[in-house]
Amino acid sequence: MCKLIMNRKVLILGGGGFIGSQISRILAKRKNYNITIADDFHKNQDDETFTDFVKKNKIKVVKSDFTKVKSFDLLDKSYDDFYMLASMIGVDNTLEIPHEIIRVNTALIYNSLEWIKKVNISNVLFTSTSECYSGTIDKFGYKIPTPEEIPLCIDPIDHPRFTYAVTKMLGESGFLNYAKIFEFNCKIIRYNNVIGPNMGFKHVIPHLVERFIDKESPFKIYGADQTRSFCDIYDGALGTIQAMECEDAKNDIFHIGNDEEITIENLVKETGKYFNYSGSYEIAPTYPGSVSRRCPDLTKARKMFNFNPTISWKEALYNSLEWYRSEEHTSELQSPCNLVCRLLLEK
Repeated sequence: MCKLIMNRKVLILGGGGFIGSQISRILAKRKNYNITIADDFHKNQDDETFTDFVKKNKIKVVKSDFTKVKSFDLLDKSYDDFYMLASMIGVDNTLEIPHEIIRVNTALIYNSLEWIKKVNISNVLFTSTSECYSGTIDKFGYKIPTPEEIPLCIDPIDHPRFTYAVTKMLGESGFLNYAKIFEFNCKIIRYNNVIGPNMGFKHVIPHLVERFIDKESPFKIYGADQTRSFCDIYDGALGTIQAMECEDAKNDIFHIGNDEEITIENLVKETGKYFNYSGSYEIAPTYPGSVSRRCPDLTKARKMFNFNPTISWKEALYNSLEWYRSEEHTSELQSPCNLVCRLLLEK
Protein backbone atom coordinates (compact mmCIF):
# COMPACT_ATOMS: atom_id res chain seq x y z
CA MET A 1 0.00 0.00 0.00
CA CYS A 2 1.33 3.42 -0.96
CA LYS A 3 -0.07 6.51 0.68
CA LEU A 4 0.92 10.09 1.45
CA ILE A 5 2.90 10.15 4.68
CA MET A 6 2.63 13.22 6.87
CA ASN A 7 4.68 14.55 9.79
CA ARG A 8 8.00 13.39 8.37
CA LYS A 9 11.48 14.39 9.44
CA VAL A 10 13.53 14.27 6.27
CA LEU A 11 17.26 14.51 5.57
CA ILE A 12 18.45 15.12 2.00
CA LEU A 13 22.21 14.63 1.68
CA GLY A 14 23.09 16.34 -1.58
CA GLY A 15 20.01 18.53 -1.22
CA GLY A 16 21.73 21.46 -2.89
CA GLY A 17 22.23 19.52 -6.11
CA PHE A 18 20.15 19.15 -9.26
CA ILE A 19 17.73 16.43 -8.16
CA GLY A 20 18.04 16.98 -4.41
CA SER A 21 16.97 20.60 -4.61
CA GLN A 22 13.92 19.64 -6.70
CA ILE A 23 12.94 16.99 -4.14
CA SER A 24 13.13 19.60 -1.39
CA ARG A 25 10.95 21.99 -3.40
CA ILE A 26 8.26 19.35 -3.85
CA LEU A 27 8.31 18.32 -0.18
CA ALA A 28 8.27 21.95 0.98
CA LYS A 29 4.84 22.41 -0.63
CA ARG A 30 3.40 19.73 1.65
CA LYS A 31 2.38 20.33 5.24
CA ASN A 32 4.21 18.99 8.27
CA TYR A 33 7.50 18.05 6.60
CA ASN A 34 10.59 18.91 8.65
CA ILE A 35 13.32 19.13 6.01
CA THR A 36 17.09 19.26 6.47
CA ILE A 37 19.37 19.83 3.48
CA ALA A 38 22.98 18.74 3.92
CA ASP A 39 25.54 19.60 1.24
CA ASP A 40 28.86 21.31 0.62
CA PHE A 41 26.87 23.73 -1.60
CA HIS A 42 29.60 24.10 -4.19
CA LYS A 43 26.80 24.52 -6.72
CA ASN A 44 24.04 26.63 -5.16
CA GLN A 45 25.94 28.62 -2.55
CA ASP A 46 25.49 31.92 -4.46
CA ASP A 47 22.04 31.16 -5.86
CA GLU A 48 19.73 33.82 -4.40
CA THR A 49 16.61 31.97 -5.57
CA PHE A 50 17.68 28.84 -3.70
CA THR A 51 18.63 30.85 -0.60
CA ASP A 52 15.25 32.60 -0.59
CA PHE A 53 13.47 29.25 -0.98
CA VAL A 54 15.30 27.80 2.02
CA LYS A 55 14.48 30.80 4.24
CA LYS A 56 10.85 31.00 3.17
CA ASN A 57 10.20 27.35 3.92
CA LYS A 58 12.22 27.28 7.16
CA ILE A 59 14.44 24.48 5.88
CA LYS A 60 17.40 23.57 8.07
CA VAL A 61 20.70 23.76 6.20
CA VAL A 62 23.91 21.96 7.16
CA LYS A 63 26.86 23.08 5.07
CA SER A 64 29.90 20.82 5.27
CA ASP A 65 32.15 18.44 3.36
CA PHE A 66 30.59 15.02 3.97
CA THR A 67 33.57 13.16 2.60
CA LYS A 68 34.86 13.89 6.12
CA VAL A 69 33.51 11.71 8.92
CA LYS A 70 33.18 14.56 11.43
CA SER A 71 30.68 16.37 9.20
CA PHE A 72 28.04 13.81 10.14
CA ASP A 73 28.27 14.96 13.77
CA LEU A 74 26.46 18.13 12.63
CA LEU A 75 23.32 16.12 11.81
CA ASP A 76 20.54 15.03 14.15
CA LYS A 77 20.41 11.51 15.56
CA SER A 78 17.01 10.58 14.19
CA TYR A 79 15.17 10.94 10.85
CA ASP A 80 12.20 9.23 9.26
CA ASP A 81 13.60 9.45 5.71
CA PHE A 82 17.20 9.75 4.54
CA TYR A 83 17.72 10.58 0.86
CA MET A 84 21.34 9.85 -0.04
CA LEU A 85 21.91 11.75 -3.31
CA ALA A 86 25.36 13.24 -2.69
CA SER A 87 27.97 12.31 -5.30
CA MET A 88 30.37 13.74 -7.84
CA ILE A 89 28.89 13.38 -11.31
CA GLY A 90 29.40 14.55 -14.89
CA VAL A 91 30.87 12.99 -18.02
CA ASP A 92 33.59 15.65 -18.12
CA ASN A 93 34.57 14.91 -14.53
CA THR A 94 34.96 11.20 -15.25
CA LEU A 95 37.33 12.02 -18.11
CA GLU A 96 39.30 14.76 -16.38
CA ILE A 97 39.44 13.68 -12.73
CA PRO A 98 38.38 10.01 -12.47
CA HIS A 99 40.47 9.60 -9.30
CA GLU A 100 38.36 12.28 -7.61
CA ILE A 101 35.14 10.57 -8.71
CA ILE A 102 36.34 7.42 -6.95
CA ARG A 103 37.63 9.21 -3.83
CA VAL A 104 34.64 11.49 -3.27
CA ASN A 105 31.87 9.02 -4.03
CA THR A 106 33.43 6.17 -2.08
CA ALA A 107 33.93 8.41 0.97
CA LEU A 108 30.34 9.70 0.82
CA ILE A 109 28.95 6.17 0.58
CA TYR A 110 31.07 4.67 3.36
CA ASN A 111 30.62 7.61 5.74
CA SER A 112 26.86 7.54 5.24
CA LEU A 113 26.62 3.82 5.91
CA GLU A 114 28.73 3.98 9.06
CA TRP A 115 26.67 6.93 10.30
CA ILE A 116 23.39 5.07 9.73
CA LYS A 117 24.60 2.36 12.13
CA LYS A 118 24.77 4.91 14.96
CA VAL A 119 21.47 6.75 14.49
CA ASN A 120 17.76 6.05 14.23
CA ILE A 121 16.53 6.11 10.63
CA SER A 122 13.50 4.21 9.31
CA ASN A 123 13.83 4.62 5.55
CA VAL A 124 16.92 5.10 3.40
CA LEU A 125 17.04 5.79 -0.32
CA PHE A 126 20.27 5.63 -2.34
CA THR A 127 20.37 7.08 -5.85
CA SER A 128 22.20 5.13 -8.51
CA THR A 129 22.33 5.10 -12.32
CA SER A 130 21.44 3.00 -15.35
CA GLU A 131 25.12 3.25 -16.29
CA CYS A 132 25.69 0.37 -13.85
CA TYR A 133 24.86 -2.03 -16.67
CA SER A 134 26.45 -0.08 -19.49
CA GLY A 135 28.26 -3.17 -20.71
CA THR A 136 25.36 -5.60 -20.27
CA ILE A 137 23.32 -4.55 -23.31
CA ASP A 138 26.20 -4.36 -25.77
CA LYS A 139 28.01 -7.48 -24.57
CA PHE A 140 25.13 -9.82 -23.78
CA GLY A 141 22.17 -8.45 -25.71
CA TYR A 142 19.69 -8.01 -22.88
CA LYS A 143 16.35 -6.61 -23.95
CA ILE A 144 15.32 -2.98 -24.31
CA PRO A 145 13.41 -1.53 -22.42
CA THR A 146 15.63 -2.91 -19.68
CA PRO A 147 14.27 -4.25 -16.36
CA GLU A 148 16.04 -3.76 -13.04
CA GLU A 149 16.85 -7.47 -12.70
CA ILE A 150 19.50 -7.70 -15.42
CA PRO A 151 23.10 -8.30 -14.30
CA LEU A 152 25.35 -5.29 -13.80
CA CYS A 153 28.33 -5.12 -16.14
CA ILE A 154 30.98 -2.51 -16.91
CA ASP A 155 33.28 -2.86 -19.92
CA PRO A 156 36.07 -1.87 -20.24
CA ILE A 157 36.67 -1.56 -16.50
CA ASP A 158 39.74 0.66 -16.95
CA HIS A 159 37.92 3.36 -18.96
CA PRO A 160 37.58 6.54 -16.85
CA ARG A 161 34.08 7.08 -18.28
CA PHE A 162 32.82 4.30 -16.00
CA THR A 163 34.34 5.42 -12.69
CA TYR A 164 31.04 7.05 -11.72
CA ALA A 165 29.08 3.87 -12.48
CA VAL A 166 31.54 1.71 -10.52
CA THR A 167 31.06 3.85 -7.40
CA LYS A 168 27.29 3.58 -7.78
CA MET A 169 27.57 -0.22 -7.98
CA LEU A 170 29.54 -0.07 -4.73
CA GLY A 171 26.79 2.05 -3.20
CA GLU A 172 24.01 -0.30 -4.29
CA SER A 173 25.77 -3.29 -2.75
CA GLY A 174 26.72 -1.36 0.37
CA PHE A 175 23.29 0.06 1.15
CA LEU A 176 21.38 -3.15 0.43
CA ASN A 177 23.72 -5.30 2.54
CA TYR A 178 23.97 -2.82 5.43
CA ALA A 179 20.14 -2.68 5.39
CA LYS A 180 19.93 -6.43 5.97
CA ILE A 181 22.42 -6.44 8.83
CA PHE A 182 21.41 -3.21 10.57
CA GLU A 183 17.68 -3.52 9.86
CA PHE A 184 16.64 -0.40 8.04
CA ASN A 185 14.43 -0.21 4.96
CA CYS A 186 16.44 0.58 1.83
CA LYS A 187 15.44 1.58 -1.67
CA ILE A 188 17.75 1.99 -4.65
CA ILE A 189 16.80 4.35 -7.47
CA ARG A 190 18.52 4.00 -10.85
CA TYR A 191 18.08 7.25 -12.76
CA ASN A 192 17.92 7.26 -16.53
CA ASN A 193 19.09 10.58 -18.05
CA VAL A 194 17.23 13.09 -15.88
CA ILE A 195 17.45 16.57 -17.45
CA GLY A 196 16.21 20.09 -16.72
CA PRO A 197 17.18 23.61 -15.63
CA ASN A 198 20.18 23.91 -13.31
CA MET A 199 21.51 20.50 -14.39
CA GLY A 200 25.12 21.65 -14.56
CA PHE A 201 27.58 22.24 -17.36
CA LYS A 202 29.30 18.88 -17.77
CA HIS A 203 26.60 16.87 -19.58
CA VAL A 204 25.42 16.20 -23.12
CA ILE A 205 22.70 18.90 -23.24
CA PRO A 206 24.92 21.88 -22.29
CA HIS A 207 27.57 20.69 -24.74
CA LEU A 208 24.99 20.68 -27.53
CA VAL A 209 23.86 24.17 -26.55
CA GLU A 210 27.43 25.45 -26.60
CA ARG A 211 28.09 24.01 -30.05
CA PHE A 212 24.93 25.50 -31.53
CA ILE A 213 25.76 28.88 -29.98
CA ASP A 214 29.21 28.60 -31.58
CA LYS A 215 27.40 28.00 -34.93
CA GLU A 216 29.27 24.80 -35.67
CA SER A 217 28.80 23.82 -39.34
CA PRO A 218 28.51 21.18 -40.46
CA PHE A 219 27.15 20.12 -37.09
CA LYS A 220 28.62 16.75 -36.14
CA ILE A 221 26.31 14.16 -34.60
CA TYR A 222 28.40 11.80 -32.50
CA GLY A 223 26.84 8.35 -32.17
CA ALA A 224 23.77 9.34 -34.22
CA ASP A 225 22.15 5.89 -34.12
CA GLN A 226 22.60 5.40 -30.38
CA THR A 227 19.44 5.68 -28.29
CA ARG A 228 18.59 7.23 -24.93
CA SER A 229 15.51 8.18 -22.95
CA PHE A 230 15.28 11.57 -21.23
CA CYS A 231 13.27 12.28 -18.08
CA ASP A 232 12.24 15.73 -16.88
CA ILE A 233 13.60 16.75 -13.49
CA TYR A 234 10.12 17.17 -11.98
CA ASP A 235 9.08 13.64 -12.94
CA GLY A 236 12.41 12.30 -11.69
CA ALA A 237 12.17 14.02 -8.31
CA LEU A 238 8.51 13.12 -7.79
CA GLY A 239 9.19 9.48 -8.66
CA THR A 240 11.99 9.42 -6.10
CA ILE A 241 9.64 10.70 -3.40
CA GLN A 242 6.99 8.17 -4.42
CA ALA A 243 9.52 5.37 -4.03
CA MET A 244 10.67 6.62 -0.62
CA GLU A 245 7.13 6.93 0.73
CA CYS A 246 5.77 3.64 -0.61
CA GLU A 247 5.37 1.29 2.34
CA ASP A 248 5.46 -1.81 0.12
CA ALA A 249 8.76 -0.85 -1.51
CA LYS A 250 11.33 -2.53 0.71
CA ASN A 251 14.98 -3.34 0.01
CA ASP A 252 14.43 -3.17 -3.73
CA ILE A 253 15.70 -1.44 -6.88
CA PHE A 254 13.59 0.80 -9.12
CA HIS A 255 14.08 2.62 -12.38
CA ILE A 256 13.15 6.30 -12.50
CA GLY A 257 13.11 7.79 -15.98
CA ASN A 258 11.05 7.98 -19.14
CA ASP A 259 10.54 5.04 -21.49
CA GLU A 260 10.34 7.12 -24.68
CA GLU A 261 13.40 5.84 -26.55
CA ILE A 262 14.92 8.24 -29.09
CA THR A 263 18.13 8.38 -31.10
CA ILE A 264 20.91 10.85 -30.46
CA GLU A 265 20.19 12.13 -33.98
CA ASN A 266 16.61 12.93 -32.85
CA LEU A 267 18.00 14.78 -29.84
CA VAL A 268 20.52 16.81 -31.82
CA LYS A 269 18.13 17.81 -34.59
CA GLU A 270 15.38 18.77 -32.15
CA THR A 271 17.92 20.98 -30.38
CA GLY A 272 18.81 22.44 -33.77
CA LYS A 273 15.16 23.33 -34.35
CA TYR A 274 15.12 25.21 -31.06
CA PHE A 275 18.12 27.29 -32.18
CA ASN A 276 16.72 27.75 -35.72
CA TYR A 277 19.76 26.00 -37.12
CA SER A 278 19.74 25.96 -40.94
CA GLY A 279 23.12 24.37 -41.62
CA SER A 280 23.97 20.79 -42.47
CA TYR A 281 24.56 17.82 -40.22
CA GLU A 282 27.36 15.27 -40.39
CA ILE A 283 27.36 11.80 -38.87
CA ALA A 284 30.46 11.42 -36.68
CA PRO A 285 32.06 8.58 -34.66
CA THR A 286 30.72 7.55 -31.30
CA TYR A 287 32.27 8.90 -28.10
CA PRO A 288 34.60 6.29 -26.51
CA GLY A 289 32.85 4.33 -23.79
CA SER A 290 29.35 5.29 -24.94
CA VAL A 291 26.74 2.51 -24.94
CA SER A 292 24.57 1.78 -27.99
CA ARG A 293 21.10 1.78 -26.38
CA ARG A 294 19.52 2.77 -23.10
CA CYS A 295 15.85 2.80 -22.15
CA PRO A 296 14.31 1.75 -18.81
CA ASP A 297 11.49 -0.69 -18.20
CA LEU A 298 9.26 1.17 -15.72
CA THR A 299 6.88 -1.72 -15.02
CA LYS A 300 8.00 -2.27 -11.43
CA ALA A 301 7.80 1.42 -10.48
CA ARG A 302 4.40 1.77 -12.14
CA LYS A 303 3.03 -1.25 -10.32
CA MET A 304 4.58 -0.55 -6.93
CA PHE A 305 4.02 3.20 -6.48
CA ASN A 306 2.19 4.36 -9.60
CA PHE A 307 5.15 6.18 -11.11
CA ASN A 308 4.11 7.60 -14.47
CA PRO A 309 6.19 10.35 -16.13
CA THR A 310 3.91 13.04 -17.55
CA ILE A 311 6.40 15.31 -19.32
CA SER A 312 7.57 14.30 -22.80
CA TRP A 313 11.24 14.21 -23.73
CA LYS A 314 10.73 17.17 -26.09
CA GLU A 315 9.19 19.33 -23.37
CA ALA A 316 11.93 18.30 -20.95
CA LEU A 317 14.55 19.16 -23.57
CA TYR A 318 13.04 22.58 -24.30
CA ASN A 319 12.82 23.37 -20.58
CA SER A 320 16.54 22.63 -20.34
CA LEU A 321 17.52 24.56 -23.46
CA GLU A 322 15.62 27.65 -22.32
CA TRP A 323 17.61 27.73 -19.10
CA TYR A 324 21.00 27.27 -20.75
CA ARG A 325 20.20 29.84 -23.42
CA SER A 326 19.94 32.69 -20.90
CA GLU A 327 22.76 35.22 -21.01
CA GLU A 328 23.99 34.30 -17.53
CA HIS A 329 24.31 30.59 -18.28
CA THR A 330 25.58 31.01 -21.83
CA SER A 331 28.62 32.86 -20.49
CA GLU A 332 29.38 29.96 -18.15
CA LEU A 333 29.02 27.46 -20.99
CA GLN A 334 31.70 29.30 -22.93
CA SER A 335 34.18 29.47 -20.05
CA PRO A 336 37.72 28.18 -20.74
CA CYS A 337 37.12 25.17 -18.49
CA ASN A 338 34.10 24.01 -20.45
CA LEU A 339 35.84 24.59 -23.77
CA VAL A 340 38.63 22.27 -22.64
CA CYS A 341 36.07 19.69 -21.49
CA ARG A 342 34.43 19.73 -24.91
CA LEU A 343 37.74 19.12 -26.65
CA LEU A 344 38.35 16.13 -24.40
CA LEU A 345 34.99 14.65 -25.34
CA GLU A 346 35.54 15.14 -29.05
CA LYS A 347 38.93 13.39 -29.16
